[in-house]
Amino acid sequence: MTLDAFRRDLGTIAVEDNPKLVQKKSRDFYWYSPVLKRQLDHVTADLVVSPKTTEEVVEVLAAAHRHKVPITPRGAGTGNYGQAMPLARGAVLNLYEMNRILDSSPTRVRAEAGAVLEKIDQHTRPAHGAEIRFFPSTYRTATVGGFVAGGSGGVGSIRWGGLRALGNILGLTVVTCEARPRVLQIEGTDILKVAHAYGTNGIITEVELPLTAAYDWVDVLLAFPDPMAATRFAEALARQDGLLAKEIAVVAAPVAHDYFPHYRRFFERDASIVVVMCAAHAMDPLAVLARHMGAAIVYRADALSPEEKRHLPPVFELCWNHTTMRGLKVDPGITYLQTQYPDYEHVKRIHEILGDEMPLHLEMIRFDGRIVFSGLPIVRFSTEERLEEIIRIHEENGCLVFNPHRYTLEEGGMKRTDAAQLAFKAEADPLGLLNPGKMIAWENPDFDFADNRAWVFAGLQAVDAA
Repeated sequence: MTLDAFRRDLGTIAVEDNPKLVQKKSRDFYWYSPVLKRQLDHVTADLVVSPKTTEEVVEVLAAAHRHKVPITPRGAGTGNYGQAMPLARGAVLNLYEMNRILDSSPTRVRAEAGAVLEKIDQHTRPAHGAEIRFFPSTYRTATVGGFVAGGSGGVGSIRWGGLRALGNILGLTVVTCEARPRVLQIEGTDILKVAHAYGTNGIITEVELPLTAAYDWVDVLLAFPDPMAATRFAEALARQDGLLAKEIAVVAAPVAHDYFPHYRRFFERDASIVVVMCAAHAMDPLAVLARHMGAAIVYRADALSPEEKRHLPPVFELCWNHTTMRGLKVDPGITYLQTQYPDYEHVKRIHEILGDEMPLHLEMIRFDGRIVFSGLPIVRFSTEERLEEIIRIHEENGCLVFNPHRYTLEEGGMKRTDAAQLAFKAEADPLGLLNPGKMIAWENPDFDFADNRAWVFAGLQAVDAA
């Protein structure tokens, strides 16, 4: 790796080498996990490079290939698993400056990778009466490229599923890391080789997403005497095909009261909460369902004046990964898991076993055509060994865990790297310079997943041994 020659080859493309600023751009929300915090706290790049066009990305990747400089792409750095952290140093490729909305219609939008999701909706709503189908709780800061490269679903997944579902990404522009980088237009099933791959298979510079009709969404909170009553209601609401909701989440007591100070005046500390975003025209049916199931609507945004709502965050910022983030501000000793429960009985069983050691936080989503309980439960962390026991308890009881305490594709959300993805990486990144350390099948094809050991990138192992 020859950084000086690499930098000279970049010409007028913006480069930052101030160590404090580089370290800031070398981090994401990895610190949600005490395991990743221990492993990754020292990680930093050598440089931050900020191209403004796809043509400049081509220049950067050609220079990186020529001088064997590792490249780690970054949007807004709102990921949670070290996806945007440069394990092999080198350069962070900051795509935040590439933020133009290139084209839109009532059914689709194409934007550069650095476009913020909220900004996309601010364009498409007045222009077409349309909005993106779903988004993470970091909607107001997250970029569309980062969401596609590192995310999976979010607010709206109750209606539209996740990014892995065919039709939720229409096209990608991807730049390869070769002697002469290619600009590829990726469509159809080939999208799965690049989406949620952390930039290991090419640098995403443009994203085309489908749109759906935009609605006036009403923020609602409902209170319940216990988390299982809240879970029953959330499931019933999710199954109401005629009642349009964009978000349905369960947050168990006392988490809701302790972590959401702006809203705590609306409910008691022992109340478990269901968080809902409901279309305005569906509020009356929602009230009917609430009465039928003995639920209390304790907050509805359409009943407050603008002044009363002014200091209240949108309720989607109480959900998904924001729940954990708000909790860490109150109690730095917590962490979380990412789980999936096949049905209500599985949720109940895990809650009976773990109780307040793992307060429930559930997101109702559509997954392969089914309504499922997607868990982001809070874990009152004690030791890494106990965290592994909690994961085993889930798996022994038939519940999936997508481990957020691992930074690789295979150990976290994707679970595997198939032959097609490896072949595509060999074409797009023959020297393995794109986000090194994140794809085990490329770094160590002989790694044995069956022995349940955590894989650690060679560069990090060297630091641990020092």
